[in-house]
Amino acid sequence: MPFGYVSPEQQMRDKADYARKGIARGRSVVVLQYEDGILFVAPNPSRALHKISEIYDKIGFAAVGRYNEFEALRLGGIRYADINGYTYARDDVTARGLANLYAQNLGQIFTESLKPFEVEIVVAEVGDTADEDHIYRLTFDGSVFDEAGLVAMGGHADAVAGRLKERYRDGLPLAEALDAALFALTEPGGERPPAGQLEVAVLDRNRPHRKFLRLNGARLERLLAESATPAPAPETPETGAAETGAPEVPPTAPEGDIDTGSGG
Repeated sequence: MPFGYVSPEQQMRDKADYARKGIARGRSVVVLQYEDGILFVAPNPSRALHKISEIYDKIGFAAVGRYNEFEALRLGGIRYADINGYTYARDDVTARGLANLYAQNLGQIFTESLKPFEVEIVVAEVGDTADEDHIYRLTFDGSVFDEAGLVAMGGHADAVAGRLKERYRDGLPLAEALDAALFALTEPGGERPPAGQLEVAVLDRNRPHRKFLRLNGARLERLLAESATPAPAPETPETGAAETGAPEVPPTAPEGDIDTGSGG
């Protein structure tokens, strides 16, 4: 055996550990379905560097990890979508096709390069109905996961996903979905990031043509205010026979006053 030999299995393990450590240093990103489409939320104080972007008409992209690496993937996806949409038809550009492209690229880099990409990405596509929505998560080694309803990635992803599942349900309104995402992204006992340190976007199925929309400024402030307002407690009727629908029962006379009709 030559000096310095490392088995392929050990090389793969070392690469995977290296990539995971790099991804864990980044802040988490949350992607989830809501009643009108798909919501993307990421803590991001930078106004120049985006973790969330549009790829095509109804396809969005979110990423964590090393910026220059996932930005190269994003630009490659846009070129792929533009070429295929122009050559064939716009409806032929799908999140599944993009996920397959990214999986091939990431898998090849992971196996052939000395250094793997330190990235984890989500490609999401909004459909005409919630059942037609798709959320694909791709890891540094090219693995693809078809997620159902929600996904969290980045640092402490398991803890963030656990908190998100506590608040998530199918068909959440946008404000409640944003509240669930911020609850998941905020450490217990911590303060939620202000609007200026959040990157929020949606794929809204009700928008014509291009479905992607960034939420910022006054609109995001209003949504944050709505999400911070507790829902009113349901009114409970006062207890009582008439209000519960039970028949009224006349009061029973004291036992000594009952008329027995004996006429003493």
